[in-house]
Amino acid sequence: MDNRWRYDGRIADLEPVSIVDIGSNSVRFVAYEGARRAPTPVYNEKVLCGLGRGVATTGMMQQSSIDHALTTLSRFNILNQHLGVRKTYAIATAAARDAKNGRAFIKAAARALDTPISVLSGKKEAKYAAYGVMSAIPDARGVAGDLGGGSLELVQIDNGKIGAGITLPLGPLLLADIAGGSMAKAAEFIEDQLDRVDFMPDGEAFDFYAIGGTWRNLARVHMVANNYPLNVLNNYVIPADEARDLNKIISNQSQSSLRQIEHVSSARAETLPLGAKVLDAILARNNIKNLVISSNGVREGVLYSKLSKKERRQDPLLAACDDLAVLRSRSYEHMNELVAWTDQLFKKHGLEESKAERRLRHAACLVADIGWRAHSDYRGEQSLNIIANAAFSNIDHAGRAFIALSVFHRHGSNKKVQLSLRLKELLDERALQRVFITSAALRVAYSLSGAMPGILPKISLKTKDVSLIMKVPKMFQPLVGHTVERRLASLAKLLDCTPEIGTKK
Repeated sequence: MDNRWRYDGRIADLEPVSIVDIGSNSVRFVAYEGARRAPTPVYNEKVLCGLGRGVATTGMMQQSSIDHALTTLSRFNILNQHLGVRKTYAIATAAARDAKNGRAFIKAAARALDTPISVLSGKKEAKYAAYGVMSAIPDARGVAGDLGGGSLELVQIDNGKIGAGITLPLGPLLLADIAGGSMAKAAEFIEDQLDRVDFMPDGEAFDFYAIGGTWRNLARVHMVANNYPLNVLNNYVIPADEARDLNKIISNQSQSSLRQIEHVSSARAETLPLGAKVLDAILARNNIKNLVISSNGVREGVLYSKLSKKERRQDPLLAACDDLAVLRSRSYEHMNELVAWTDQLFKKHGLEESKAERRLRHAACLVADIGWRAHSDYRGEQSLNIIANAAFSNIDHAGRAFIALSVFHRHGSNKKVQLSLRLKELLDERALQRVFITSAALRVAYSLSGAMPGILPKISLKTKDVSLIMKVPKMFQPLVGHTVERRLASLAKLLDCTPEIGTKK
């Protein structure tokens, strides 16, 4: 098959890889642009096959579910070939692990997919879940919980290190079989299983990192109820007491009433009450401060495990912004010049900036030009929407708002765009001031360089006493017209300085 087209609009020289995840509830296929620190999906499909339904009571996967899964895997095989995927990592979890006919199913599934399939042990599944969280939130500290259709994996994580873990039969499909429609029976079984966990941190409150579609749906309900300004779930934080209030409401709802709630899919309405019951039991018996949603789980953990130690140490936010700079800016070299040029203000000349703040400014510089192909009246708004909803990781929502607003205002956009007004709610006064300083500095830079490399490194910008001094080589003096003077004056005003323009020798 001729796959020469596959690099159109993508990072060149990457070999596409895919993950096939055969779970108790869904069978998922995700093809990525390449195995890298910030992998970008080029195709993502989930099919609810319900392989785990009935396993707890009969010990067998239902034939209708098996047939559905095999048909799905045959489709994924063709997609794999068509997308030019060279390497596929196929995994199966609780249903295939526990069912008496699991081994026969895996043999048939491997033929349908034309790829070997690894049936993960509970311990291995917990490990990959932890890797998934760490791939998106490298400094995560607490306990990760991955709720699938058939099992719950709990595992300690501490700033890049994996601790003790356990697999419990608490997936909603399995619970539904065991409880037979009785929420009281389900609650008793949940408590009995959680009694087996002996590694939860004592003393200081910790964060609980929630993985899995059921818990993401719970978070989505919380977002809608609170009219939250962002739709991004990764790193969405819910205080434990608010999460418990929501769990109590959801766990007592019927499936028909849940289907009426915005953003709750009909497929998830079946698993949501029991998923909420499991989460509430965990929160009730532990000193958990926040529920933190992780969009990354076992699939992303498998991919992360294939990276070298050097690749794992890369910052996934800056890696993703770097990719956007390559794909969408007029000049990748210029984007990196912006980083160094704005460093003059923040790093070398006394404007207070923490390491975390500097990192966000660098990210904003890298993506400052991604909207240039849009009409000039809408470049700021388009950039705002892309960044606010981008698949970034290793960034909280306030940081995402900082980057989005910095690029929005760098285009001189002062339109009352609803999203920009809402994002400002996520920032404190200091962060908002830094947004305006960063965007003003970028406006000066673009008026000097025309978004092309080679000019900014020759122009110095520094503060001295109460002056903001820009020195320009004689050969570039004609660039200093009214636009540059006006934009430099705006930046100086934000810094409580007087603008000065001199000639650089």
